[in-house]
Amino acid sequence: MDKELKNALEHFEQLNVLIIDDNTLVHGVLTDALRGLGIREIKCAQNAYYGLRLCEQMHFHIVICSFNVQSDKDGFHLLEELKFRGFVKKSTVLIFLSAETSETLVNSIVELQPDDFWVKPLSPSNVKKRLTYALQIKRKLFSIYQAVDHKNFAKAIYYADRFLLDSSLQKYFPNMLRMKGEAYLSLREFVEAERFFKDLLTQYQYSWVHLGYVQALLKQGRIDEIHTLLAELVDKPDTRFATHDMLAQYYIEQENYAQAYQEIKRARELAPRNIERNKKFWDLARLNHDHLGQYQATKAIATHAKNSVHDSPRLLLNVVRAGIDLANTLADSNGDKVLAEAERYLKALETGGEGESFREEILVAQARICNVRKQVERATRIVETHLSLRTSTDIEDNLDKVKVFHELGMREEALKILQAIGNQIAGESLTSQVVTKYIEQEMDERQAIFFTARQLHEMAVEHFQKKRLEPALASLVQALQLSPKNTKLAMNLIKVLITIKREAHFTSEHETLAEQGFNILNDHHFSGSSLEAVNKLKAQWQASMH
Repeated sequence: MDKELKNALEHFEQLNVLIIDDNTLVHGVLTDALRGLGIREIKCAQNAYYGLRLCEQMHFHIVICSFNVQSDKDGFHLLEELKFRGFVKKSTVLIFLSAETSETLVNSIVELQPDDFWVKPLSPSNVKKRLTYALQIKRKLFSIYQAVDHKNFAKAIYYADRFLLDSSLQKYFPNMLRMKGEAYLSLREFVEAERFFKDLLTQYQYSWVHLGYVQALLKQGRIDEIHTLLAELVDKPDTRFATHDMLAQYYIEQENYAQAYQEIKRARELAPRNIERNKKFWDLARLNHDHLGQYQATKAIATHAKNSVHDSPRLLLNVVRAGIDLANTLADSNGDKVLAEAERYLKALETGGEGESFREEILVAQARICNVRKQVERATRIVETHLSLRTSTDIEDNLDKVKVFHELGMREEALKILQAIGNQIAGESLTSQVVTKYIEQEMDERQAIFFTARQLHEMAVEHFQKKRLEPALASLVQALQLSPKNTKLAMNLIKVLITIKREAHFTSEHETLAEQGFNILNDHHFSGSSLEAVNKLKAQWQASMH
């Protein structure tokens, strides 16, 4: 097969080409240009569905795909699926087409590492010239590409070293060097990769050389040596996305999850379509108690995964769960809006033909929604009638069960399932570091804190109205542990502390809590009436100092 493939790359008339674009005029321009090169076998598809069907029927040496395949799935997710299913490999010539050149689109395309990116409208002469050059590279470096396709990275390095001795291949040296560096990183030979990329920096200033060098040092935990370089890379459009992405992974490995979250947010903003990155963003949002970020992440995953290899009814279920989690931190009308939206997603899941497959999961979500709305009797009836303590193979299902039992005050039942989850993650080698840490955090908090942030806030308000200041303060402290960026909780915490201070019961611990509360407010951008309320509160605090 390898010999046949190499032979085809050397003869235009033996090449099979697939064009996927919803514009038939583009088909015509490309077909004419390709036939002018002597290529005979050209297949065209106007959408992703037919493009995939054609790939199932025959092998293509060249795939030319538009980013905007609008009828069913976009080009990013189509090419992601083509790679996942083995239809596109390193030895395939992969060309991306787009009329758009925004930074987020280019970042998304770069992630898929196409051989070229052609901007519409297309020029036949330019198509011939650039495709011919892309084919030349594939032919000359075929052995390296094949080694990478087979994940034989040591062999890829061997071939690269051999070819680098051939001066006639000099114009292909950058391609070989890049694959050699990537092979070192894939083999986790980080010291050798560092030396390799450091030497390259004396000859080349390509973005990939800087990024490879940074990755080699980050994998060795040596971030202090490259602060200046990192600052330069995050300032350049062609390197900022990859740098933030690498830094996110570095901070995860260092267990600095707050900083990892900041980095993954920046990477996600610059390349928003990647599902795995959105999942990482979701996991870090949960671990950092950012319930709004968690909700936004699950919605983004459900949206971008539509019609992709990642699509699943569970994605809607995750949106519902994240919405309920968020509503449990909101003590105003915004919570009702989020719940209403979560119910719409739940209804879509029920009526989408998959409802029966998720019967218990839907009931858990319905009970949790009832509980947030203070329909406690109805929620309890659903739980007692339909739910059992039997655990699922899915950790997320089990966590949601813990939440419904915990929120209804059934702490013994919640702890039993928490124990089962603990055993489950101990024996699950595929559970990521971030998810494992989040589950451990959930287990600790569910055992120590008996209520949701919303319930604790309501309790604090009642305590405060009845002049029970320390119980009010204790409830708000626990609520902020569950929702540490919640400005409403922070404001009420400071209000309680102002009252305590006026009554001359103020301690150094109270001073520390006040500082934490103001830090939350200072990190948030207020406007309008909200800004007025915060400024008024700050003035009251200053007045209480005298």
